[in-house]
Amino acid sequence: MLEFNVQTLVFLVMTLFVLGGALGVVTTRNLIHATLYLVLSLFGVAGYFVLMSAPFLAAVQVLVYIGAIAILIVFAVMLTRSMTRLRDLYNHQWAASAIVSGLLFVLLAVGVILPMWGVNGAQTPAEVSAVVADTVELGRALVDRNQYVLPFEVASLLLTAAMIGAIVLARDDE
Repeated sequence: MLEFNVQTLVFLVMTLFVLGGALGVVTTRNLIHATLYLVLSLFGVAGYFVLMSAPFLAAVQVLVYIGAIAILIVFAVMLTRSMTRLRDLYNHQWAASAIVSGLLFVLLAVGVILPMWGVNGAQTPAEVSAVVADTVELGRALVDRNQYVLPFEVASLLLTAAMIGAIVLARDDE
């Protein structure tokens, strides 16, 4: 039975934010409106993190991801001046993309549910807490030479190269 309390109400509101924002992103044709819907969806995810007692992840969600959306708006306006007034639909393969995204959703749901609850039922809180790391361990993993520092640096170089490439492409159109 579903217990109705403040957490349930907040969860339902955040779910409306996430699903409504995601639906707005994929249905709108205006690039600026799509990015604002994405902000709404990511804000809902930050609300999920608050409900799960993960304030660090909620703050990172707001600062990094929602802050990055402001940068995305700037790049969208800078790189695609004429796309903000689009009314034509470029891709008429929406049915195929809906089927593929539905299959991907099922695959991801199975990939998340089976490891978490397993075939024999839900894990005990002790089993779950043995897997979950805190932010100190995450920070050490990102800067430890034997763990994830190389992929972290490669990702930063790729993002820098993508930004430089976007600027070069924008200057070539003028």
